[in-house]
Amino acid sequence: MQLIKDLLRAPFWLVWRYLFGPLAAVRRGVPLAMAWNDPQWGNGGKRDGPPDLDELWRNFNRRLNGLFGRKGGNGGGDSGGGREFRIPGGAGLLLALALLVWVASGFYIVDAGERGVVLRFGKYVETTHPGPRWHLPYPVETVEVVNIEQVRTAEVGYHNNVKAKVLSEALMLTDDENIIDLQFSIQYTLKDPEDYLFSNREPDIAVKQVAETAMREIVGKSKMDYVLYEGRADIAIRATKLMQDLLDRYKTGISISKVNMQQAQPPEQVQDAFDDAVKAGQDQERLKNEGQAYANDVIPKARGVAARLIEEANAHKARVVDQAEGDASRFSQILVEYNKAPQVTRERLYQDAMQQVLSNTTKVLVDDKQGGNLIYLPLDKIMQLTGASSQPVPHEAQPAAPVAPPVGSQDNLFRSRDAFRSRDREERP
Repeated sequence: MQLIKDLLRAPFWLVWRYLFGPLAAVRRGVPLAMAWNDPQWGNGGKRDGPPDLDELWRNFNRRLNGLFGRKGGNGGGDSGGGREFRIPGGAGLLLALALLVWVASGFYIVDAGERGVVLRFGKYVETTHPGPRWHLPYPVETVEVVNIEQVRTAEVGYHNNVKAKVLSEALMLTDDENIIDLQFSIQYTLKDPEDYLFSNREPDIAVKQVAETAMREIVGKSKMDYVLYEGRADIAIRATKLMQDLLDRYKTGISISKVNMQQAQPPEQVQDAFDDAVKAGQDQERLKNEGQAYANDVIPKARGVAARLIEEANAHKARVVDQAEGDASRFSQILVEYNKAPQVTRERLYQDAMQQVLSNTTKVLVDDKQGGNLIYLPLDKIMQLTGASSQPVPHEAQPAAPVAPPVGSQDNLFRSRDAFRSRDREERP
């Protein structure tokens, strides 16, 4: 007990010396300037140190009795016949100190970005905003300070590092019955401290479980190539929405900020085979592109040639048809004229045919009076053909050399002409 008194003497003496002592001196009529040197408080007398704690407490009890109309004495009586009010010195001081500490323990400060959730005997009372606050001290009320702006992270498929895989969480089955190794993380904040603290027992673990459930559902409805390559961003967006819906349904008070796809690949056991398959697919695409490029080059040319041939055939068809129709029309007209004058028509037809045949030859056969064959050489035409052949002409553009009909065939032609004339003479009346 003496040790406790010694420990408490110094601070309580300071409070008494500089606060309660001067006030009491002023109350007795001592001027405020002299109150600090009041001998009763140790500055104007011989005592330079703190007063005795028991003596201070006795003075406090005496003044307390004076406030209640009692007068303290050695015998313990008073003028009113009542009993003197006295608080034991050491216990009362400890009680007052404990009460002061207990009341001061109710003060707390809520920082920016935080919320204070006040509980009274474990039941929710209110939510306090940033600033200095006070509540009934423990055990009546308690405060849970929750940081609602802190970005929290949950990891699925790995722990702290993508190399530290958790295969039970990372392996997922796709819609085309392939297994992939998927690691991702979830960043989230708190939007409702009450739901976060009271609606679920372990909301942070619930976030991880909900994230794994949502991702397995989305991956299970997608193809392997879509998950590994072009659909990663879309899967993250869909997973964020599905996770938020589930967390709101469970009233966790959590808001999903972002889903980060850390790594998506086939399992390590089939990684080499998958790489070969990917390379084969790339080779397939390359060959398809090359084939398509070749087809784009060849097919238009072939279609152009086909169109040209079709147009040429149509032109040839039209020419032949027109020529046949013209020949038929000419034959009909000649027939009319032949019926009118057969001999003249036959002679005209014969001359036209011979002119057409002999106009392309370089030799001319004429009958002389002695009945022999005289060879006529058209030197002017031969010189023209020789000069034309001496000029350089491309191989494709060089005309074929005219082939002279054999002499025997021309003799037969003139003989047939003589026979034709003899028949005409016989037919004449």
